[in-house]
Parts: sequence; structure tokens; C-alpha cells
Amino acid sequence: MTDERPREGRTPSDYPEPQGRPDFLPADDRSDYDGRRPEPPASFGSSWGDPSGRSEVYGSPPYEYRLYDASSSSGSPSGASSHDPRIDPRIDPQTGPHAGPQTGPQTGPQFSAPTFGPPDGGGSAPPYGSSGGGSPDNGTRAYDSPFFGSSDSGARSYEGPPFGSSGEQPPYGGARPYGGSAPPPPRQALGMGTGWAPPPPGPQGTGAARRGPSTGLLVALAVVIAVAASMLGSVGTYLLTKPAGGNDPSYSLGPLPTGATNRAPDSVAGVASRVLPSVVSLEVGNGSNTEGASGSGFLIKNGYVVTNNHVVSLAAKGGEIRIMFNNRKTTSARIVGRDPGSDLAVVKPEETFGTPEITLGNSDQVVVGDPVIAIGSPLGLTGTVTTGIVSSLNRPVIAGDDTGTSAEEPAYISAIQTDAAINPGNSGGPLVNGRGEVVGVNSAIATLGRSMSSQSGSIGLGFAIPVNQTRRVAEDLITTGKAKRPKIGIVLEKDYRGAGVKIATEPAGGQQPVDADGPAGKAGLKAGDVILEIDGLALQDGNELIALIRSKAPGAKINVKYQRDGKERSATLVVTADDEPTPSPS
Repeated sequence: MTDERPREGRTPSDYPEPQGRPDFLPADDRSDYDGRRPEPPASFGSSWGDPSGRSEVYGSPPYEYRLYDASSSSGSPSGASSHDPRIDPRIDPQTGPHAGPQTGPQTGPQFSAPTFGPPDGGGSAPPYGSSGGGSPDNGTRAYDSPFFGSSDSGARSYEGPPFGSSGEQPPYGGARPYGGSAPPPPRQALGMGTGWAPPPPGPQGTGAARRGPSTGLLVALAVVIAVAASMLGSVGTYLLTKPAGGNDPSYSLGPLPTGATNRAPDSVAGVASRVLPSVVSLEVGNGSNTEGASGSGFLIKNGYVVTNNHVVSLAAKGGEIRIMFNNRKTTSARIVGRDPGSDLAVVKPEETFGTPEITLGNSDQVVVGDPVIAIGSPLGLTGTVTTGIVSSLNRPVIAGDDTGTSAEEPAYISAIQTDAAINPGNSGGPLVNGRGEVVGVNSAIATLGRSMSSQSGSIGLGFAIPVNQTRRVAEDLITTGKAKRPKIGIVLEKDYRGAGVKIATEPAGGQQPVDADGPAGKAGLKAGDVILEIDGLALQDGNELIALIRSKAPGAKINVKYQRDGKERSATLVVTADDEPTPSPS
């Protein structure tokens, strides 16, 4: 018969282009096959033969027996994959394992295949080269798989009936043409439609058995799953228990640490705890509430309070003094005595409320580098403690009113310099050593500038009156109401700019340059002499000499090195006291 379906889209097999799947009519369409030779599909050309168009030689097998190689496609004809049993050229679609009646039980549906004739359309013998149109092994081999070319050389038996057997019936109810044997199927015969049976299973034992995952992999997977489940559970618990609004009512930082903290008596904390109860703050007014001053002080023997003169000077004109102790109790106070030349004063409070007195030390034993603590009420902040060291000694400082507008003379202080923070309000407070003993009275600070509306604070340069000078002045003020003024009986030349200080050459203010009955005159000094050193300290100017003399107690001896006519000489002086304060030693 002829293929009446359109040829569009189909390409003859002798073209090199890739071929589509060949078209086959279903085997159960018998009306087209009864009594007639089946025509090849259009994809195979007009007649049977070599699909590529090559001529064949009858009598020799047109197909080679090749050993099937599961790992390669070279064992199949025309390079086709040998994995597909439908393209094996040695399977007879009529007498193969899926066609015709089987001698044994059938395990699947039976299918019939079209009958194929000789390649030339005649009745010549089949291309296997054997007579009778039987199989090459005369029917002794049966198909046990769709693959051929095995190495058993025909020793394997066929499960299906042999080609051309006498008991075989034509698939379409008629006589089998061409002598009862069928030609082999064309090359690249692919199964189509529902009429083709599935390929038989491959040979057993040709592949390795599939192995499951190893025990280690399973254990690792179990651990990962357990950890992930634990984390998810924790997150879920947190989300379920998290309070709304971002607050956590159960949050706690734990209990406070217990146990006492021991602080050494000579530590800053230990010293401060002993000294603070004896430190007071003072508020001073002039009685009209137009001016005021504030400062600090400390309690000494018999309930007296030592402070600076510039703190209480306003009260000397009829003002009022209020003292507040460390326990926040306050009382009024009166001035006992004050000394502008040393910037010291003593006041007496009405009540001390059981406040302990402070301990006085020895300022002559202070050296540079000693640790010190400043205590007072800077800027009105009572009970403030700052710490530092002694940064210098015998620093000449002019305290009090240095503008010249006040009727009171300025104070000349040979001060202890410290880097402990001292600010306005610290004036009159104690500077104590590591044992809690007073070594100085905070009196002045160095500033970078001053204006009418403000004053700069501490820059690390504070000055304190030595406590030995404070002790002597306080005793004088308590006993007599005024302090004695130390002197050596000379008048200085203010315009001298050389090394040391020079004794004046002419009388000044009704006074002779050297008092003949004074300590300097008795030691042999004369007008015009240049004093170079006092107790081994080289003098820089006259203010330093005045401050050093006022820091000495009357009766104290000092060693003087001076120069006359280019020659250096030495002398020893005994300091005396003058009852009347004067601007300079006399």
C-alpha cells in the first residue's frame, strides 16, 4: 500500500539531516495488510532496502553481529543507541518476542507487527542467507532480551518461536507471504503508538546495586535537625514570652555586691573622711546686700576658724558672717582679727555643733612632689575635695587687692604652689598632706585673664600660705588682735633691674636706706649693697625678698649673701618684728 499521508515535514533517509521518528501503521489495522505486501513508510523511501540508499548483496547478512556495549552506542547499527531495543536490526517484528502466539505463558499484552518482504519486493530468500527463511540458527535460539550480538555464539535459546516454524500462523489470518518467513525490520525502526510493548528489562547484574546514605551522613543530618529545632524552639519561646511595649518586667542586674571596702587611712578617701568634718564654708555680706563674698575655712583649737582676710574684709565694715559646717548646720560668726599683709584672718562662730578641730602640720618639711589635697567650697559647692602634688615652693605671690584702689596693703606671700584644683570659693580652705595635716591655706590662683563680669577658673596653678606662717599670725590675732610684722631694717630700690635686689642709695619716705639699729645694720650691710641670696635661695626681685622675710617668725636667723664693689660677702641676720604694718620690710 502507499502512504497517503502528506509528506510535508518528512525528509528521505538518504539526506544527511537528522531523521524524525519513522511512521508505522498499527499492527491491528488488518484491512490494509490482508493479501498485500505492506509498503514501507514514507520515511524509508519507495521500496525496502538499505535506508541510506546503498545497494545490498543478497546472500550475505546485511547486518553485523556486534557485541552490545552498555557504555557505548557504537554497538548499534548506524550509530544508534543500543539502549533502545526497538532499533535492533535483528528483531523480526512479526516473529519477534512481541509478535505471534507464544508457546509459554504471556506476561503482557501481545502485539502484532506488519509483515515485511524481501528487500527487492520479490520472493527471494531472506537476507540471512539460510534456506527456508528461518533464523540463522535454524530456530534453535530464542529471544531472551532485545539485544543481539552477544558473545555466546548462538548458545542462547530464544524464548519466542523460531522464524518459519510450521505451527506459526500469519499475524493477519492469511497465509504468510514469501515462504513463511519475514524479513528483518528496517534499520532505525522505532516503536510508535500504544500498540508497542515496553522494552524488556536489561540483563541482570550488569550494574552496581544502589546504596543508601551512610550512617555518618544520617548522624550528621540528625544533629543538624536537632540544633535547628532547638534554635527554633528558643526563638519561639522568646517571641511567646516577650512582653509588649519593649519592657521586660523580669529584667534584673542581680544583687548588689556585699562586703565592706577597706580604705587605707592615708588614701585620699581616708584623709578626706577625717578632714571634711573640720572644714566650713563662709558667706559674708556688707550689711546692705549690695556686695558679698564667699570662701572656706577650717576649725582650730577652742572653736576658732582660720580663713583669708579678703574673704571677711567686707564684714569689717559692719557686715555679717554666716558659717555652715559640714553637717549642714549654720551659725553666725564675728571677726577676731585679720592681717592684710599676710591675707589671713581669724573668726569666732557662735556655735561649733561638736565639730572636731583640724590638725596642723609643719610646712618646713614640705618638698616638691608631695601629694596634697585641697578641700573647700569652690563656687559655693561645699565639701569639695581635689587632689594634686606640691609643684613648687617659695613662690612669691601678691594676694589681696593688687589694683591699688584699696586702702589696705597687698599681701606678700612666699607660697606653696600646687596643681590641685583651686577655684574661687576655695580661699581660706586647708591644703593637707597625706596624713591629713594642714600644710597651707589656699589663698590665690593664677589666671589667664580677668574681666569685670567674670574670672577664669583653675588652670592648675594654685597657691597656699605656708601653715607655719599661718600658725604664728593666728596666734597673734587671737592673743592681741593684730599680727607682728617681721623686718630686717632696709629700704629697697624699686628701679633696679640687675641680679638680686639692691638696697636704696638715698632716703625714701623719711627713712634711711639701712636702719643702723636694725638687723641689717648690725650685720654690716650698707646702702647700695646688692643682696644675692637668702638662706641659699637666689633672689629674682624685691617682691620675693619681702615675701620671704614675712614668712619668718620674729627672732629667726637668716643667712645673707650680698655683693659690694664687685665682691661677694656673707652675713647672718636675726629677724625682728614691727608692730605697725608697712609696705616693705624696714
